[in-house]
Amino acid sequence: MKSLLKVSLLLFISLTMLSCDNDDGMADNQSQCNYQGLTFDDGSTQTLIPEAQLQTELFPNNGGPGVAAVEVYETSNPSNIWLLTEAVTLNAVGPGTLGINGTNYTVTVTCQRAGTAVGDEFRFDVVTTGGLEGELCVVIDAVIP
Repeated sequence: MKSLLKVSLLLFISLTMLSCDNDDGMADNQSQCNYQGLTFDDGSTQTLIPEAQLQTELFPNNGGPGVAAVEVYETSNPSNIWLLTEAVTLNAVGPGTLGINGTNYTVTVTCQRAGTAVGDEFRFDVVTTGGLEGELCVVIDAVIP
């Protein structure tokens, strides 16, 4: 019984601390990352991928001058976990596509921290059209002209 209580308490604390709800301007984690990497909760499973297992590429001239894009993907299996968006400037809100375990979601991306050079950090709040939410806190690994 004590083990079940401990596990339940640990699960509750983990879910509370890793909550992805940060898009309303009132959340405690609005300006800081709770988890370096990807957190995404599809309603039944919470996906956590550490930043060290993600590759982040900035394309500053994706669609021509002034049209930048970011692609984030899982290094060991790029088609398994990935995000593509052009919302790459601070406070930009725009469309994106998020792939999680073979399911592709149309998402709205809010860029809460933006970078322009290798080593800079991006922070994205990601919300699906169905209301599922995720967060990415990643470091730029490559800038591709």
